[in-house]
Amino acid sequence: MDEIITMEDMAAVYDVLDELGIDRESINVELGKEDPGAWGKGDGGMMKREVIEITLPLTTPLADWLPILKAGLQELTAGDAS
Repeated sequence: MDEIITMEDMAAVYDVLDELGIDRESINVELGKEDPGAWGKGDGGMMKREVIEITLPLTTPLADWLPILKAGLQELTAGDAS
């Protein structure tokens, strides 16, 4: 199992972001995978602005996890549209 995300992984994440209308510049995706996979708001580190931090799962197939990510991002960003 690959412990580092691939370009195909990122393309799949971008598809979810695009579908939800989330700006790609507002996310930070960890290069390494870690179970169970996660998402949440973070401080953006050097970017000095709030970002959505995403960690892809190590052992769950990405295709199975993407609907979970989508639902989580919908909930996370529900109050952001003003």
